[in-house]
Amino acid sequence: MARGHQKIQSQAKAADKQAKMKKQQGHSATDQKKAAQKALVHVCAVCKSQMPDPKTYKQHFENKHPKNDMPEELKDV
Repeated sequence: MARGHQKIQSQAKAADKQAKMKKQQGHSATDQKKAAQKALVHVCAVCKSQMPDPKTYKQHFENKHPKNDMPEELKDV
């Protein structure tokens, strides 16, 4: 068992470790992936690719599927 100065150092190290763990909570890779997935709301009718907004969806459709007819929801964008 540690005594004196070593005990104080050990407690400080443990407190720092706990603070880092608490700060990191909510920033895990799965949380970030879930947030990114929520942002991808438009799905391409042809290739099922996901886009965040209609403008990007229209650009995707014009570049990747030029021979296909443009969907109705993209014609006015």
